[in-house]
Amino acid sequence: MENLTIDQIINANFTVSPESPVLEPFGGAFVVADPSLLTPENSHDGKWHMFFHTTFGVYQCESSDGRSFINIRKVASRGMRPNINRIDGKYYLFYERTGTLLRNALNVVNLVKWKSDISVIESDDLIHWSRPSRVIGNTRDYEVSERGTEISNPFLLPMDGKYRLYYSCGMTYIRDCGFCEPTYISYAESDALTKGYVSAEKPIFSPDKNNMWLNLCSGCLKVYKLKDGYIGIQNGIYEKDKKSHSAIILMTSEDGHDFKFCKMLVEPAVINGKNWMQQFVYASHLVRTGNSLRLYFNARDISHPLRGRECIGFAEAELGEES
Repeated sequence: MENLTIDQIINANFTVSPESPVLEPFGGAFVVADPSLLTPENSHDGKWHMFFHTTFGVYQCESSDGRSFINIRKVASRGMRPNINRIDGKYYLFYERTGTLLRNALNVVNLVKWKSDISVIESDDLIHWSRPSRVIGNTRDYEVSERGTEISNPFLLPMDGKYRLYYSCGMTYIRDCGFCEPTYISYAESDALTKGYVSAEKPIFSPDKNNMWLNLCSGCLKVYKLKDGYIGIQNGIYEKDKKSHSAIILMTSEDGHDFKFCKMLVEPAVINGKNWMQQFVYASHLVRTGNSLRLYFNARDISHPLRGRECIGFAEAELGEES
């Protein structure tokens, strides 16, 4: 991404692919969510690799074209919201490490408090993984809510000789969904890749009743360094017509800390007669392949906690010349 300009991203018009969704719930789960991908240029075997979570943990799968995925296998049982990285030939998977499946279920009905942190596992081949090591735990008051302490949605950005991990925290109960979404977005920094992270004293995103896209809570943020600054891709949670929704918006920044709204990228809609993304468009991962950009994301059809389903698809845009 670092060889692209902010204008090139702004001028890219994303269209949801007609074959989406490319991955649907399986194995008794209601959701497949939070995709994070390696493109063929960034994997040791020249394949696409996608990491995601279901009700039962973090999984990975592979593809020859990024459109049809096979060989699904579990990576971590107590995990969700993964972020895969390849650095100096080694793979680092950051993710939210949760309690047991039973404990998570009891939190949904508010019988126990949620507790999670950000952990990392390492691999040389995407097959054999190390034991999880905690990277970020609760150190700030704003991370704590009535329903528990959630540290989630990690996204790694190497910058200026350091490592920055953006993450979501806090828990806002979304009444029509019957579950919580992240209240704030913050970050932590370290000189080392897998340890020593210190969280910011204040979050960089908070709910804003005057912001139509963030009037309930902050969702998650993915940040990319470009030639002339930074972009943030965020899915805020908002209320509209007495229902909750989520959409993916493009933010711009000079320093990766202070962000300004730029434009809408993908919002809820019925696409090609399919209703899989008619109410919520959630967490995303932007990747480049050739002269195209692909924005992978998960989406939810309806808010009902039992009937709602979450699937993964992508939107695509052709890259234009620099302005």
